[in-house]
Amino acid sequence: MKTNTLILFLLCVMSLFAQTTRKYSNEFLNIGVDAASLGMSNAVVANTGDVNSGYWNPAGLIQLKDNEMALMHSSYFANIANYNYIAFAKPLDDKSAFGVSLIRFGVDDILDTTALIDDGGQIVYDNIRLFSAADYALTMSYARRLLIPGWNYGVNAKVIRRVIGDFASSWGFGLDAGIQFTNDKGFEFGVMARDITTTFNAWAIDEDRLADIQGAIEDQNQEVPEGTEITLPKLQFGIAKTYTFQHDYSLRAELDFIMRFEENNDIISTSFASINPAFGFEFGYTNLVFLRGGIGNFQNELQYDNDEKLSVQPNFGIGFKYKGIQIDYAFTDIGDQSAALYSNIFSLKLDFSIFR
Repeated sequence: MKTNTLILFLLCVMSLFAQTTRKYSNEFLNIGVDAASLGMSNAVVANTGDVNSGYWNPAGLIQLKDNEMALMHSSYFANIANYNYIAFAKPLDDKSAFGVSLIRFGVDDILDTTALIDDGGQIVYDNIRLFSAADYALTMSYARRLLIPGWNYGVNAKVIRRVIGDFASSWGFGLDAGIQFTNDKGFEFGVMARDITTTFNAWAIDEDRLADIQGAIEDQNQEVPEGTEITLPKLQFGIAKTYTFQHDYSLRAELDFIMRFEENNDIISTSFASINPAFGFEFGYTNLVFLRGGIGNFQNELQYDNDEKLSVQPNFGIGFKYKGIQIDYAFTDIGDQSAALYSNIFSLKLDFSIFR
């Protein structure tokens, strides 16, 4: 009997999408970018002000002084899944800025064994093929200063492409919006609203390829999954403050609250919304060396005895900046500390002012 367990699993997951909203959709867009931000447990929406603001809060792009580029690579699940990110941003004038970024999260070289056994019942290893299951997001960002001093806003337009070999693929579109404000006491405030119109994904499934695995497991995958997926809006708002000591030392701290309009295992959870706090800090020396840390992803985990246990995710990072070149490292996870192995994440940021 023809069998491909992984493909069966992926298509069974897709069958859940069925033209209704789901708790977890396009989750690869919630992982985050930039090792410096990840080292601070993603608590950056109020203070972000570089090329990576296109992801965290597009309003922060207005703080750009020159063109910037960013690169990041990370691996998850014992190097099975790879996450890559590239971004570019530039100030258009003293009142506006533009950015573009591309994210790819994928598992490559998956064995397609649907044709492993031929019609005569013989195993033919030459019939094994490789395919990828990958998610892509292209984001275009625009930021502008408001007429009110200290206020900036930004918007994102996202195009999402998700592919499971030649079995299924989807296109999606969505919008984000963000605001930043700095008061006269130096406190910074930020709000980031993701998928404000709900992000829509429409799947196309190759029925001929699906037929190759239908019946491989009795009473499963007998029908073509419905193909509409909706991503619910999310809010992240935060407050930050930067302190300077003896001219050489700085401390930036930020407290964020991440809100999903659904009930889940977050530390604060209701039928209307769930809220998860995140705290991060960055200690800097002469704007050259940085030490970062943070804590977030507070989850009420159900134990085997039906009791609940609160789990948290601590993160750690360091960075080095010299003449417009910044290299950052983070030791972090895409879940809590018990769900998956921690990953080593590196990112590079380049300020084009070094070429002038």
